[in-house]
Amino acid sequence: MTDNADRLRQFMQRVWNAGDAAAVGEFLAPQYTIYSDPGDPWDGQTLTTASFTDRLLTSRAPFPDLHFEIGELIEAGDRIALSWTMRGTQRGPMGERPPTGRAFAVQGMTIYYFADGLLVGHRQVVDRLSVAQQLGLFG
Repeated sequence: MTDNADRLRQFMQRVWNAGDAAAVGEFLAPQYTIYSDPGDPWDGQTLTTASFTDRLLTSRAPFPDLHFEIGELIEAGDRIALSWTMRGTQRGPMGERPPTGRAFAVQGMTIYYFADGLLVGHRQVVDRLSVAQQLGLFG
């Protein structure tokens, strides 16, 4: 495993799974671009470590048990493609929608970009409609 692959695994564990907002700066470059992540409110934006931290906290707030199980990891130069399964239980509100208490599981794939050992952006595909359906947000 390369240094970037090891760092990405640590990033996923510490930042996304453990919700360690203080660790964001250890993994991200000062500017982080979300090149494509349809349905993500931050899609197309370049974030600072502070605004990425806000994204992390906002994304995790409804799902305090949010967890990414890492699947395949394929590395090519300064890019790593990562497949994952994300699970969580909606314990907090999502916008004006109250907590449902329902769990979800969804698979996705993210391509992460690195420069000088730091994350500088990503492209992601995930079925957000499936998450909304599993949480009972329609009907």
